[in-house]
Amino acid sequence: MPMIQLTLPTGVLPADTRAALRKTLAATLLRWEGAPDTAFFRALAWTRIDEVPADAFGSAEDELPRFRVDVTVPAGALSDRRKAGLIQEVTADVSAAAGLGDTEGLRVWVLVHEQPEGTWGAAGNVVRFAELAALAKGQRADA
Repeated sequence: MPMIQLTLPTGVLPADTRAALRKTLAATLLRWEGAPDTAFFRALAWTRIDEVPADAFGSAEDELPRFRVDVTVPAGALSDRRKAGLIQEVTADVSAAAGLGDTEGLRVWVLVHEQPEGTWGAAGNVVRFAELAALAKGQRADA
């Protein structure tokens, strides 16, 4: 049940690019979580893109657009290696969509938030990471 949220200044990305990036970010997150590429897990991977006024989001140095990606996953879903890979690939995804050069990666921040066990719920129930891992294992075996 991962969620990924991109915050960026209004008008930086056209609508079609935002729509494609929404799907790309979700797929990237699921891959690094090790979830199977199934309709069930794709439906659980939420992406939210928030545009904020350009004058409300940036640095004190210049007017170049900045991008903040907040990733929320169940605690234990990502090892340190997977977090590093996720951060690298999400940065590349956003950079490519925004047309940023290789030296502009500091304009993309990725913040990983691990939701403690027992504090994530859906359909009126607490969702446990072990239950999701078992579902993933079963769907990978069925594939």
